[in-house]
Amino acid sequence: MKRPTVLLTDSDLGDRALEAGWLREELGAEVVIADCRSAEDVLHQVREHQPDAIVTQWAPIDAAVIDAATQCRVISRIGIGIDMIDTQAAERAGIPVRNVPYYCTEEVATHAVALAMALWRRLPQLDAEVRDGVWNAAAHAQHITRLSNATVGLVGGGRIGQLVARAFEAWGATIIVVDPAPASDHYERVTLEQLAERADLISLHAPLLPSTHHLVDADFFASLQRRPVIVNTSRGALIDVVAAAAAAESDQVRGLGLDVFEEEPLPENHPIRHSKNTLLAPHAAWCSHEALPDLRRGAIENVVNALGSRGDRL
Repeated sequence: MKRPTVLLTDSDLGDRALEAGWLREELGAEVVIADCRSAEDVLHQVREHQPDAIVTQWAPIDAAVIDAATQCRVISRIGIGIDMIDTQAAERAGIPVRNVPYYCTEEVATHAVALAMALWRRLPQLDAEVRDGVWNAAAHAQHITRLSNATVGLVGGGRIGQLVARAFEAWGATIIVVDPAPASDHYERVTLEQLAERADLISLHAPLLPSTHHLVDADFFASLQRRPVIVNTSRGALIDVVAAAAAAESDQVRGLGLDVFEEEPLPENHPIRHSKNTLLAPHAAWCSHEALPDLRRGAIENVVNALGSRGDRL
């Protein structure tokens, strides 16, 4: 039986010899290691190699790629989000799209809480003052309130959102959630408009869909009633970051904690780099010693499960 061909389009997670080794061991696969940056790059590789599986991290898999991938039986994403894959085209072609949904649940939740708490307690400002020789904690008292008196609003009440909710609930905060899915918890469901009116702290945990693109935009910032801290550890395009930078400068928000951005790496001239009351991280919420191998192995297991073990094929 023909050896399966697996295309590894791209990765910024290290030497892909590990992934290639797993695929050869499990499937006896022929592995194509590429360095694709665009859908056109992927299309070239697909036309040349006609892979049975595609594993992608950031390289776009658009309708043209899927149309050309006539032998493909699975597309596996190295990560959770699949917004770089045209899932509708994949569905029409009968190609399942798989991700690695559980590898960093704890990591992202703790990262979101860490960003939120640092901004809530004004740690960036306090750190800067100490380094400048200023010792005046009392000057910040009017800007810091107890979490037990706060309302924390979550956009998305899934696995990660639930962990974040429980963390803030432990300090006595009131939790409200925006999520169209039926509730399976005791937290109050609200509209986005109600969240903008009531929340003192907002954390985003929603997928990127056409309906959630720029969910937090200039109009949303203008509707805020309580100068919240806003944290995004989900998908960059949930927030219009240019509008967010303006909101930070005009004090519409108490603080912004951003781990993800619409364009990554963040451009050197982006205004958010110089905005006050912000904490920025390089898409690092997923990161831990345990999560990295879980992520890499999980993406390959998707392919192995779809194509079958080597013993099944030989």
